[in-house]
Amino acid sequence: MIKESLRGKKIAITGSTGFLGTALVELLLREIDDIQLRLLIRPSGKRSASKRLERDILRNDAFDQLREALGEEGFDNLTNKTVKALSADISLNNLGLDDAGLQELSECDIVIHSAAAVSFDEPLDRAAEVNLMGPIRLVETLQSLDVEPHLVMVSTCYVAGNRKGTAHEKPLSQSPFYVPLNWREETEAARRTRSYTEDDSRRSENLEKFRAEAKSELGAPGISLIATKTEQIRERWVKDKMVEAGRERATSLGFPDAYAFTKAMAEQAVQEVRGDIPLSIVRPSIIESSWGEPKSGWIRGFRMAEPIILNFGKGTLREFPGIPEGIIDVIPVDLVASAIVAVAAQEKPSDPFVVQVASGACNPIKIGILADYVHEFFGNFPILDEKNQPITPSKWEFPGRGRVVTQLTRAKRILQVAENGLHKLPIRGNQAMVVADLEEKRNELDKAMEYITLYGKYVECEAIYDVSNLLQLWDSLDNSDRSAFPFDPRIIDWRRYVYDIHLPTVVTQGRVKTTPSSSPPDSRGNRLRKQVLDPSRQLAVFDLENTLIASNVVSSWGYLATKRLSSQDRLKVIIKTVLEAPSMLAMDRRDRTDFLRNFLSEV
Repeated sequence: MIKESLRGKKIAITGSTGFLGTALVELLLREIDDIQLRLLIRPSGKRSASKRLERDILRNDAFDQLREALGEEGFDNLTNKTVKALSADISLNNLGLDDAGLQELSECDIVIHSAAAVSFDEPLDRAAEVNLMGPIRLVETLQSLDVEPHLVMVSTCYVAGNRKGTAHEKPLSQSPFYVPLNWREETEAARRTRSYTEDDSRRSENLEKFRAEAKSELGAPGISLIATKTEQIRERWVKDKMVEAGRERATSLGFPDAYAFTKAMAEQAVQEVRGDIPLSIVRPSIIESSWGEPKSGWIRGFRMAEPIILNFGKGTLREFPGIPEGIIDVIPVDLVASAIVAVAAQEKPSDPFVVQVASGACNPIKIGILADYVHEFFGNFPILDEKNQPITPSKWEFPGRGRVVTQLTRAKRILQVAENGLHKLPIRGNQAMVVADLEEKRNELDKAMEYITLYGKYVECEAIYDVSNLLQLWDSLDNSDRSAFPFDPRIIDWRRYVYDIHLPTVVTQGRVKTTPSSSPPDSRGNRLRKQVLDPSRQLAVFDLENTLIASNVVSSWGYLATKRLSSQDRLKVIIKTVLEAPSMLAMDRRDRTDFLRNFLSEV
């Protein structure tokens, strides 16, 4: 039924460069004959939509199976005949399409909207512009073309918010927990918040604070570098404020974050403005690596669970909010892609048709069981530390969120006090190693706090997502369609999926060390020394009483000043430089520009 229904159809897809979008394109190319795909892709920098189609989608390893089956020439012939990139941007009116692009869109039978700002810490205004206004602009563009294709909108189960009990496959307006919102006012409020925050960041007291922070971090590097660093700090401050604004607004309305909040508003808004455009809504839960296709364990980028799992394996994350008996609702990406295709193949619905693709209602996995699988895996296949020694994973504890946050906050405060004290002293010798060690521990704490802030609410979620419509759709398929488009969550064997499929993928994607290196392991001192002197750092310590200069200046000066000298003459240069250090220090404290001019004049 699915193959026959979609044969010969022209389908437009947004979000095709993303994880789910790539899986969707691969599935349609592999299983549907005589299909036309029009991928709305936003150009990025100097890379056109066509270049992104080639590099970001078709070269992905998701297509390895299809490329191997057809051969390179056959694969190229298929994609050249079937797939076309349309330069588009959902943040622009008419989606930024030119006349030819609009004509292509007007000829499409089905439009699948998968584009989204999927980060859980997205600034409020960006989440609103992409997740809410993006689908609105898509609907308005279709209406301006006077066409009514079947619109399949990808949403999320978490539009149900922080609720308990069953969340049904119904439009949000039919939910007893429905909160009517004026999406236009919410969008304007998000834009105003951005404007207010930008203005606030430019207030004199804030600019002085940013400049002081830049000086504290850089020393006295001159006006230009201080100005650049100050602006970076200001922009980071604005982003953090906008992320917090999104989190606070979402929480006030019962949503875990701005992502779920703006997705919920998008559902309401599209139903309000769609007119006669047929609408289906597909709500996945937490999408993770594939169950079977295009190959078991295929994933694109890190999702929600991967950083948590890896840090558990490394021993840097030992506690996480949640309860062992709670359900973590995870669904493999290939099941979601198959469900979207099955929904798209249905007759155009007269009323919005909602399908949730989730596992918790019919094939749940409990958080405690998942943690046991992860613990067993890293017990058998441990991550190795810098000394090639296996890291023994601890048994994962599940205290309350408040206890975990309190412990992390206290530990961060202690480290911050220690760092502040050390930064007031010249950094040299063993002290540099201590500073690097403190920085390493602080980064670990920052990561742990970030994971709890971003993902804790999803782990603690007590909603059960009804999948009655999904299973009814599954029951309507014949065996051929079930084989080609599997989306029944009951097919998942959780131990096999977690232990044999997903965790090996996580380890590979994370590029963590699980086999000993051939060279002898570094001592802890050498490891920390490398961290301090890592060439990838943008700034390096130059020991003039805790001042800093750009690392490329040091390396360039050292190379040019000594490249033709013998070892004895090099030593003379070093001694001369050391003797001149006091005068250099005085000059550097006045102005880094004068210091550099004098310093480099010796070359």
